[in-house]
Parts: sequence; structure tokens; C-alpha cells
Amino acid sequence: MQVLSPRSRMLARESGWCLRANRYGARDGVRRFFAAVSRLGDGAFWYALMALLVVCDGLDGLFASAHMACTGVVALLLYKGLKRWTRRPRPFKSDVRIRAWVAPLDEFSFPSGHTLHAVAFTLVAIAHYPALAWLLLPFAASVALSRVVLGLHYPSDVLAATAIGSGLAGFSLWLVPNASLMA
Repeated sequence: MQVLSPRSRMLARESGWCLRANRYGARDGVRRFFAAVSRLGDGAFWYALMALLVVCDGLDGLFASAHMACTGVVALLLYKGLKRWTRRPRPFKSDVRIRAWVAPLDEFSFPSGHTLHAVAFTLVAIAHYPALAWLLLPFAASVALSRVVLGLHYPSDVLAATAIGSGLAGFSLWLVPNASLMA
């Protein structure tokens, strides 16, 4: 009997979770929903939100949108650097049982850029407009879940991206006066 290292056991467990989530994508309605959410998470949802904030709230909306955009640029640089450094293969590349239900935007898995951006944008936007929490929190959670269901990320990619996005948003909010989640 072969004894697996703790790391090997953890990777096997994570692949199992990824496979179970990915099987939900075989259902047509589930796949269409998560593919649409993921596509919106490519940027369209966030750009539309930023434009809407400017249109609806003028200079205050412009300030909030600029804050989101600056946080997004830092998130982009962070996640691209981490992907180049870690070079973790995507789940569907590592396990033939896992299917990519949509095409990935890049080659590597860690961390989930969609999740990182969704979390960072959501927290910054809610700091400026707490009333948007009812919309943004479920959307960000759906983006994160979509990445695993669609076979593009492991759960740890999404969890790490959530932590990184939260930390980045927290730092960003610390730097900007009059923007806080504790209001």
C-alpha cells in the first residue's frame, strides 16, 4: 500500500471537489448560467456598473468608479504576476475527467483572476454604495463558483483569490479617505 504525503492527499481531495463541482456543468441550464456569469465577470458587468455609478451619481460616482478602476489595475498586475510565478495547470489539463465548459482566458490556474477582481470590486463598490450589497455579493459569489464548476480553477485558486482580493480591497480602502466597509 502506497502512503501519500499530506500534500498529495490534499491535491487528491481538491481534485475530487473540483470534479464533483464540474459535473454540475454537464446540466445545460447550470452550464449556461455559470458561463453567462463568468462572461459577465470578464469585465462587462464591472464596466457597466462603473459607468452607471457615474451617470447616476455624478462626481461621487466618478470617484467610486476611479477607486474601483485603480484597484482593478493593481489586481490585474498581482494576478498576472502570480500566474507567471506559480504556473499551476488548470484542472481540465491535469485531470482528463474534468471538462472545461468554456475556453479559459489564459493558460494557468492560480489564482482565479475573475474571483480576485470580483471580490476586490465588490468590496470597494460596497464601501462607496452599501445599498449595492444585495446585488454585488451574490454576483461575486457566483463568479467564484462558476470558475470551479466550469472546470477552469481548483477551489484553492478561488479561495486564494478571495483572500488576495479582500486584502487588496482592504488596503485600497485604507488608502482612500471617506471609503470604508465599517460605516
